[in-house]
Amino acid sequence: MNAFAAAMAALVADGHLGIDAVYRANGTGSPVALRVVRTSPDVTASVFDASVVQATDVLTVPTASLATAAPGDTFTVGADLLTVKHVEHSATGVAFKAYCRRG
Repeated sequence: MNAFAAAMAALVADGHLGIDAVYRANGTGSPVALRVVRTSPDVTASVFDASVVQATDVLTVPTASLATAAPGDTFTVGADLLTVKHVEHSATGVAFKAYCRRG
């Protein structure tokens, strides 16, 4: 395990940062329990010359727990069902970010 993978493992194991999640391929696949780091930044979009603030959910997932995800896959975090819209892999290959919508 390299230093980046060790740091990612420490982040998801931390009780203040990491949370339990359940991943399902295509939303219906076999459940995979793992830990992720969840952030919920707001995104501003323009609609008909007005700014709209939209809530988003971004999950940072260690590739040691899950190699990748694809649009349409789901994560259940607590009572929230998050559907993957887009995935970005880190340059180091130790994690990826899954950009999700609720529901």
